[in-house]
Amino acid sequence: MTLTTGFLGYQFMGKAHANALDRLPMFFPDVPEVERSVLIGRNRDAVEEAADRFGFDRVETDWEAAIGDVDILYNLGPNHVHVEPTVAALENDIHVFCEKPLAPTLDEAQLMASAARQSDALAGVAFNYRYVPAMQLAKRMTDAGAFGDIRRFRGQYLQGWSADPDFPWSWRNDADMAGTGVLGDVGAHTIDLARWLVGEVDSVMGQLKTFVDERPVEGTDETRPVTTDDEYSALVDFESEAMGVMEGSRVATGHKGNNAIEVYGTDGGFRFDMERLNELEVMTGDNDSWERILVTDDDHPYMDAWWPTGHIIGWEHAFVHENYEFLSAVAEDGEYRPDFEDGLAIQEIVDAVKRSHRTGSRVTL
Repeated sequence: MTLTTGFLGYQFMGKAHANALDRLPMFFPDVPEVERSVLIGRNRDAVEEAADRFGFDRVETDWEAAIGDVDILYNLGPNHVHVEPTVAALENDIHVFCEKPLAPTLDEAQLMASAARQSDALAGVAFNYRYVPAMQLAKRMTDAGAFGDIRRFRGQYLQGWSADPDFPWSWRNDADMAGTGVLGDVGAHTIDLARWLVGEVDSVMGQLKTFVDERPVEGTDETRPVTTDDEYSALVDFESEAMGVMEGSRVATGHKGNNAIEVYGTDGGFRFDMERLNELEVMTGDNDSWERILVTDDDHPYMDAWWPTGHIIGWEHAFVHENYEFLSAVAEDGEYRPDFEDGLAIQEIVDAVKRSHRTGSRVTL
């Protein structure tokens, strides 16, 4: 089977997913054959240059002229571009792999999830950190009861790239285009991992903060207002009665990509940090000290496809793994998680944190 694909978006995420498609046949030879049919973007010169680098057959500047020609639409554009092309594709039973967050707003996420329910196509959301081998190992151990009954989750995603007030304005600073700032961007990753590892969220108490109210527009003397959050924090109660703390920042000076997860149960726990992506720290049973596992053995998730034991992999490999799972599910008429129901559930939690911030009270989902 050959699956034809169209990418809407060719910058950060376009490059990440195009790289994944390049790697797949070499390391996962049982993956379906994929044809990179069309690359879609507004700037023809830029999209043509990207198509040459990414290996696409043709380019389009209008998504409506392209989606009818592909089996799968990869929606990799800014958040406000997720809704209309995705819904149109699903209404025509075209599979969709959409970058997170699902949409800028809860209402739009509900529209997309409804379209997915009514479609015969597969609809997946690209939360790539589920597919880091160390996180897959943590999930395997958690589900097997290695840490007992989970009592506490702690997740943070700290970055500092916006700490400088002269850092240029982008669509991520506009609520109409992005929906939220750090909360829906990297905070959505933390929320996804919390649901995956611990279970459904019952209630949240959240707060948001914007430290830089306007930013310069690159190449001009103008500034534009910042209408999204620079930082968020949330106290979380899970339906399982576990407790949680989540936080994220774009202004945490000294941090590059501190995506860290800690889970504690009655019989131990684990710790993970993306900046040490191949490592998982665990404590189990009566052992009151932490063990560092280098997740590179053949029996660790996905690692038999890569290098000999001890040879580490990188951030981009999570995209290879999630693409392998999604494309295999399409070819085999199977299931893929996280799907649009997961994306909607995450959007509901994002919305609840926003409402909690506005009202100053805890919000029950």
